[in-house]
Amino acid sequence: MLNNIGLPGLLLIAVVVLVLFGRGKISSLMGEVGKGITSFKKGINEGEKQLKDETADEIADVKEDTKDKV
Repeated sequence: MLNNIGLPGLLLIAVVVLVLFGRGKISSLMGEVGKGITSFKKGINEGEKQLKDETADEIADVKEDTKDKV
């Protein structure tokens, strides 16, 4: 059903959406989507950093334990 829309159909949908919501509403919505993507990427990077820090701490603890036993 949706694989036969084509370029004219997409243009018609875009015009209808623009008329219904207006340019201002669509641009503010896209701004919010951009902010959401940015915060998602920031959260992922912070999570990866925290995971690396925890892993480094665990490795340091293991090394200290093996030094004590030797």
